[in-house]
Amino acid sequence: MFDLLNPRFFRSLSCLIVFSILVFCQTTVAQMSGQMGKPPVIIIPGLIGSELVNKETAETVWFDLQRSKTDDLRLPISSANLAENRDNLVAGDILRNIKYLRFLPETEIYQSLATSLKLPGEYEEGNWDAPTGNAFQDTYYVFPYDWRRDNVENARLLIRRIDDLKSKLKRPNLKFNIVAHSMGGLIARYAAKYGDADLSAGTQKPVPTWAGAKHINKIFLVGTPNEGSIPSLNALINGYTITKIINIPFVQSLTKYDMFTIPAIYQLLPHGGTIRAFDENFKSLRVDIYDPATWEKYGWAAYTDPKFAEEFTIQEQSQAKEYFRVVLNRAKRFHEALNANITVKNPVAIHIIGSECKETLDAIIILRDQKKNRWDTLFRSEGFRRSNGTRVSSKVVENLMYAKGDGVVAQRSLLTATLPGAKRRSDGYRAALPAKDISFSCDVHNRLLSNAEIQKELFAELISK
Repeated sequence: MFDLLNPRFFRSLSCLIVFSILVFCQTTVAQMSGQMGKPPVIIIPGLIGSELVNKETAETVWFDLQRSKTDDLRLPISSANLAENRDNLVAGDILRNIKYLRFLPETEIYQSLATSLKLPGEYEEGNWDAPTGNAFQDTYYVFPYDWRRDNVENARLLIRRIDDLKSKLKRPNLKFNIVAHSMGGLIARYAAKYGDADLSAGTQKPVPTWAGAKHINKIFLVGTPNEGSIPSLNALINGYTITKIINIPFVQSLTKYDMFTIPAIYQLLPHGGTIRAFDENFKSLRVDIYDPATWEKYGWAAYTDPKFAEEFTIQEQSQAKEYFRVVLNRAKRFHEALNANITVKNPVAIHIIGSECKETLDAIIILRDQKKNRWDTLFRSEGFRRSNGTRVSSKVVENLMYAKGDGVVAQRSLLTATLPGAKRRSDGYRAALPAKDISFSCDVHNRLLSNAEIQKELFAELISK
C-alpha cells in the first residue's frame, strides 16, 4: 500500500507523469509528421516505363512486341487543346520485367529497384487506393503514368494522388522521398515547384511557388535530361526502331508519325539556347527548334513528308500544323517553368545520380545536299564530303557529336551545366541546379536503377535525415 503522505511518493509520481507526457508528445509528433519509420518513397519511371492498357478491353498495349489489333500508341490530334486529345489507353503498372520473345528470358526493367528496397531496407510496397494502417512509414509506392501525355498533366496527377493518399492515411504533414528515372525527374521537379498548378498563361513569366514542397522531402534525379536531349529530336524526325535504339532496349517500332502525336517527347527536346548544331565546316548554327518554320526548312516536320497523308485522316491533316505549333510552344514553356529561378536554393533537397562513362549523342550536323536540293541532318558519326570536295572522317565527326554521359543523356544535360547561371561547384562539377550532391556510376541509361552501387547509395540516402 502506497504512503500518500510520503514526499518521495509525490516526487516519483511527478516524475512518472512528466515522463509519460514527454513520451506521449514525442510519439504524437512523430506520428503527425509521418517519420516514425523511414520516410515513404515514390518511384517514378521514365519515358515508356509504364504499361499502357485499354481501359475497355483490359488488353495490354504497351509493352507488347505485336501491335494491338484495335489500338496503337498514337494520341488523337483533333484539337489544339492537348488535354482533350485522349484515347482508350490508361496507365497500368510500371514496367518491372518484360519479355522480347517467348523463348527468351525476361529482361529486368524496374523490378530490381523494387526488390532492393524490400530486402535490405524492409520497405513494403504500398497501395495508393487502399493503404494499410502503417503505410505512412517504411513503404514505397510506384507511380505509373501515361508517358505519352503532357508532363505537366502527369505532375499535377502526382500531386493529387499524394494529396488523396495523405488524406486516406490521415497524415497531413507526411513527406515523401522521390526516386525518379529519366523523364520522371522532370515530372517530380515540376510537381515540387508548382504543385497542382498548370503552366502560366500566354507569355506570362513562370514564378515557382514550391506548392508541392509540402509533400516532398528529397528528389533523386537518376539520369534525368534536365536540359533535354538530342535523341528526342532524333525520335521525332526518324522515330524509334528495334534496331536503332534511342532510349531503352525494349521498344517496339514507333514511327515518326507516332511520335508526332506524343506531347511528352517534345518536352524532352534540348532547352532553348542549349542545342549544339553545326554546319559542314563545324561552325555553330543558331537553330530555334521551337519554331515550326525551322522544322519545315530542314525537312524535319512529319507533316511535310509525302507519306503523312497516308497516315492521317483529312481532318487530322488539316489540324496538324496548328497542333504542332501548340505542342512545341507548350514544350518551350515547360522548360521555362523548370528553369525559372533554377539557381535559387529551394526547400526540396535535390540529389543527382548518373553516368559519365558512355559516349552520348550531344550534337547534330546539318548538311546541304545541293544535288537533291535538301538538307540532311546527321545523328550518328558518319563521314561526309564537304561542298568543296574535302572528305571528313567519321572519327572527326564522332569527336564533335559525342560527349560524356550514359548513352542517352549527356552529362551536361543531367547537371544543367550549360543553362544560364551555371557555376563551378566545390566538387568540381558545373551546374545551375543547386543539387545537394552529385554522384556517378558507370552504366548505361536504362540500367542505372538496376546498378548495385547506385541502389546502395540510394538506400543510404533514403533512410538518412
